[in-house]
Amino acid sequence: MSSTLAKIAEIEAEMARTQKNKATAHHLGLLKARLAKLRRELITPKGGGGGGPGEGFDVAKTGDARIGFVGFPSVGKSTLLSNLAGVYSEVAAYEFTTLTTVPGVIRYKGAKIQLLDLPGIIEGAKDGKGRGRQVIAVARTCNLILIVLDVLKPLGHKKIIENELEGFGIRLNSKSPNIGFKKKDKGGINLTATCPQSELDAETVKSILAEYKIHNADVTLRSDATADDLIDVVEGNRVYIPCIYVLNKIDQISIEELDIIYKVPHCVPISAHHRWNFDDLLEKIWDYLKLVRIYTKPKGQLPDYTSPVVLPDSRTTVEDFCMKIHKNLIKEFKYALVWGLSVKHNPQKVGKDHTLEDEDVIQIVKK
Repeated sequence: MSSTLAKIAEIEAEMARTQKNKATAHHLGLLKARLAKLRRELITPKGGGGGGPGEGFDVAKTGDARIGFVGFPSVGKSTLLSNLAGVYSEVAAYEFTTLTTVPGVIRYKGAKIQLLDLPGIIEGAKDGKGRGRQVIAVARTCNLILIVLDVLKPLGHKKIIENELEGFGIRLNSKSPNIGFKKKDKGGINLTATCPQSELDAETVKSILAEYKIHNADVTLRSDATADDLIDVVEGNRVYIPCIYVLNKIDQISIEELDIIYKVPHCVPISAHHRWNFDDLLEKIWDYLKLVRIYTKPKGQLPDYTSPVVLPDSRTTVEDFCMKIHKNLIKEFKYALVWGLSVKHNPQKVGKDHTLEDEDVIQIVKK
């Protein structure tokens, strides 16, 4: 374990020493690939059947979406969590211990949203210390991460937290790089770029792949990619999660400073203690979660607007809707009647491939 950490430190030191220019880009690419491999070893240790994966930090996934709260101690995470969960939630006895999270659930616009405190993610979790690993596993399943910062010392904290999260393969507010990557049995490395590349050339790509013992592959670069992007694609275990920076304790700064903070992207200033600006925060959370609400209508009755079926906006066909309710429903499915934005006529008869929009009303007709 410690040897891996020593290797990582060594490579990081070498990268810091190396000047960045065209001549060294190749060498830096190699170092980055080595670093990524070592990091992965830390997160998923080799061998050893014993001991099991550790106990007590598996949180049952309930609700329609899950939000992880990350932040240093004493920035007001717990206050924010209990006030959010207290104001908007049906969870009353909310107790929190650092080892197992008892999550809070809030209902917002009919969706059940699970709030999790992710403790101890800061203190060297990506180096595999402490309970870091299980926390990371949970963090990777979140639909949204809220980084809670103290408005008086935000930037230092933000960097450290971002570095930690990047270290375990969580990419914040970014799309997966537009790189096609396919391993083959023979034929060497075949590189095609559909646009000019500022960083990667054939040689760098070859050496990065060689580091992973891949000597035959098709690589297609569809955007101006960096060595890090390529490594992300090869590692293949990256998750891309939207993130909001929550600046807490705004009761301690002036209005002028507040105006500046408002212009920062992905940022919401709040005061957890005074419950200021929670509605703004919830609205932004809703934006970033990208959820679609579908209301159900039993035959001959009014639609039920109180408890929508909530789907992620990437999967909103009628079939996805049926699967969310029960997997047998699709077998008995004949057609559906839909009212709302996704159809031209109200109601309209649709099949299972029809894509639904937010706040559509649906009635399933069975065989």
